[in-house]
Amino acid sequence: MELVAIVISLALLQYSVFGMLVGKARGTYEIKAPAITGHPIFDRYYRVHMNTLEQLIIFIPSILVFGYFGNATVAAGLGVVFLIGRLMFLLGYVKDPAKRGPGFLIGYIPTVVLLIGGLIYAIRAAL
Repeated sequence: MELVAIVISLALLQYSVFGMLVGKARGTYEIKAPAITGHPIFDRYYRVHMNTLEQLIIFIPSILVFGYFGNATVAAGLGVVFLIGRLMFLLGYVKDPAKRGPGFLIGYIPTVVLLIGGLIYAIRAAL
């Protein structure tokens, strides 16, 4: 489970960096708080940050359940793919929102595998 903990910590660190990028964009494009829109590039950074939060709510419990009841090494590997997908999502979305799809899928598919796999492993353990 140590590898799972490392990947979760990296995911939270990545989320924090995404938040810092939102703050930097807020300053660059002069978006005064509490506004959350105002310049297309700021809006993109903000949406990446919020979408990553939405994904973390599913990802973190899923990787924990899969790692605990299934295989922690496989869970951590899937988690690394999630992190790569989130980075690709950021780069694609900020460049052109229409290019966010591949990064989203590369991050989302491992989450689905972790969620369904974790559920199956937990059911097996319960039986």
